[in-house]
Amino acid sequence: MKYSGNEVFFDQGDLIVSKTDLKGRITYANRIFLEIAGYDEREVIGKAHNVIRHPNMPRGIFELFWQTIADANEIFAYVVNATRSGDHYWVVAHVTPSFRDGRVVGYHSTRRVPNRTVITEVIEPLYDQMNQLEREAPSIKSGTAKSLEMMQGLLSVKGVSYDEFVSSLMREH
Repeated sequence: MKYSGNEVFFDQGDLIVSKTDLKGRITYANRIFLEIAGYDEREVIGKAHNVIRHPNMPRGIFELFWQTIADANEIFAYVVNATRSGDHYWVVAHVTPSFRDGRVVGYHSTRRVPNRTVITEVIEPLYDQMNQLEREAPSIKSGTAKSLEMMQGLLSVKGVSYDEFVSSLMREH
């Protein structure tokens, strides 16, 4: 896919919602998801959620993301997604495990409009650094590890967990 560099926006009151199975395959996508991403429902149901993955989204963040939800914990994260046409859009994602009979059976994600100041002043520079580490590494696996290590180092210096870091960005700006 060719990426345009154009950013698209959705309304402050809109929520993008999707559900996936344990492997990350989409089992539900709401109208807002379909509209902003530019897909029809039949094109995404059963497909890996990474159909909307943008190349500027660090793999290290997704590694942290999957580690967290695989342990049956919820997570908030700033995510840049790609549309079918190659445009992109930013979200604050809240992903929670879905339970049935005490077992995790999938994941539910709600995304909303992020604060532009947080994106431009904090997230984009951070993700640029993480992406640089990933590009310089000899393999995808080692790049992901280096990127994740950088994020964990930042959290350690700040003395916070990832959730506390994201929460502080949501409160402060």
